[in-house]
Order: sequence, then structure tokens, then C-alpha cells
Amino acid sequence: MATTIAPVPPRTGRRVPRIALGKQSRSDTFTAWLFIAPAALGFAVFFLYPTLRGIYLSFTEYSLFGAPQFVGLDNFAAIADDALFWNSMKVTLWYVVLNIGFQTTIALGLAVLMHRLTKSGIIRGSILLPFLVANVIVALVWFWMLDYQIGIVNTMLGWVGIDPVAFFGSENWAIPTIAFVNVWRHMGYTALLIFAGLQTIPTTVYEAAAVDGATEVQTFRKITLPLLRPVLVLVLIITVTGSFQVFDTVAVTTKGGPINATRVIQVYIVERAFGRSDFGYAAALSVILFIILAVVAYAQNKWLRGGESDLA
Repeated sequence: MATTIAPVPPRTGRRVPRIALGKQSRSDTFTAWLFIAPAALGFAVFFLYPTLRGIYLSFTEYSLFGAPQFVGLDNFAAIADDALFWNSMKVTLWYVVLNIGFQTTIALGLAVLMHRLTKSGIIRGSILLPFLVANVIVALVWFWMLDYQIGIVNTMLGWVGIDPVAFFGSENWAIPTIAFVNVWRHMGYTALLIFAGLQTIPTTVYEAAAVDGATEVQTFRKITLPLLRPVLVLVLIITVTGSFQVFDTVAVTTKGGPINATRVIQVYIVERAFGRSDFGYAAALSVILFIILAVVAYAQNKWLRGGESDLA
């Protein structure tokens, strides 16, 4: 029996047309750039340009009364022998340890309590209220409340027989007091960030732990903390970077005193720039602070595995 083979149609030589970018796509791209433009312009004018100019000025000797004169690495060499710089870094590190330690611990506790015990929007919103007040106002209010002679806190201490404490006037108490003020103001905001991370943890995980008989402490240690790690790393990067740049609370209370006990690095930079008109040296200090913050942020994200999640 003969087999009939159907003829193969000849090739026409026509190519499948490529999909061209239509007018609608070009219009969407233009609209996107239109919305991005204001933010990009603001970033370039207020962040990128000042950063690049600051790096340039760090290699110069510059005051407002003359043009910058290139001096190479002289400013950085002088910083290595600057006792005030090393003192300011030591003071700043002590402040960061106190501020981050207490702020993160308290904020984590508040976030867990909000997540597990209450759904009231009023209670959750009230925790954020201190953060909504300007930092300068918060510092001034606590400065008056903690005043050695007329402050309400020392008055209350006197009622129970405790001698007045020079919270802002003592070398030992000044930095812990400033750290306490900023913890009080920022812990609500930090708790809100952590609370947002807790919202991403599936409730089924907690239900399974309850079925297995896990206690609250075991659930927190074995489930909440590991699953919350990416958010905690982000919070640590934000808070540590902000703590290294503390300025306004110190500027309106102790102004760096007593005897350099609160002269943090930002206060020292402002003093060299505007107090001594040594903008080149101040720019070099800023560059060093920028490098330190970049290294610290990278190390936190790398060592704490901020880009990984146990939910995956």
C-alpha cells in the first residue's frame, strides 16, 4: 500500500515582525521620569553635590574669607594626632551603645506587646506621640525638668530623701541623660518599625507553636526573633546611623560640656567649621564619619544576614 506524503509548503521568506515600543509605552516612560524628576533634582542639589564638594574640601584648607587651597592629606594626618577627635569618637561610641541598647530593647518589647495584647489604634498611636514632637523642644523640656535647682525630677527626688542630681551638669550623668532623652523620643518610632515586621509573620506559625505546647518565652526566642531578623537589622542600621549623628539634643542642653564630656563628633565638626572657620578640616572629619557609618552599616547587614529571611 502506497503512503501519501503531504507536500511541505514552501518558505515564504517573511520574518516575524519584532514588537516595537509603542506610543503608550513611551508615554508611560516619560510620565515615570516626570514623577521621578523632582526627587532626583532634590537628591542631586541637596545630597549629591554637597557630598562631592565636601569630599573635595576635605583635601583643602578653606575658610569663608578665601579660596580653597589644596593641601592633600594634611587634614587627615592632623586628625590622627587630634586628641579632641579621639575624645569625641569615644563619647559618641558610649552614647551609641547606651542609646541603641535601651532603645532597641524597649522598642522590641513595646512592639511585641502591641502585636500580642492589643489592637487599639489609640494605644498604638499614643506610643508614637513623642516622636511627633520636634527634637529641640523635647530636649528643652527635659532640660528644664531635670534642672539641678528647679527641675521637677530633682524636686520629687527630694521628697523621698535623695539628693539632687546634676543630670546635664555631671561628667558621669550627662551622656546617659542625653541618651535617655533620645530613647524616650525615638522608641515609639522604632517600635512601629518592628511592629510592622511582626505583621508579616504568619499567624499559623504561632498556632503551630501553641499546639506543640511552646511557652510565650520559647515562642519569642525560637520563632519571633529569627523571623524578625531582617527587620531588626534594618532598624539597627537606621538607629545606629542616626545615633552617630546626634547633635541637636547636645547643642541645646550641654553644648559639649562639661569638660568635653558630651562633645560628640557632630558637635566637634560644627565647632571646627563655624566656630573656628576651618571648613577644610571639618570636611575631613565629615568624610571620616561617612566612611565609619558606611562600614558599620555594611558590617551589620553582612554579619547579621539582613538580606536573608527564615520565612523563605
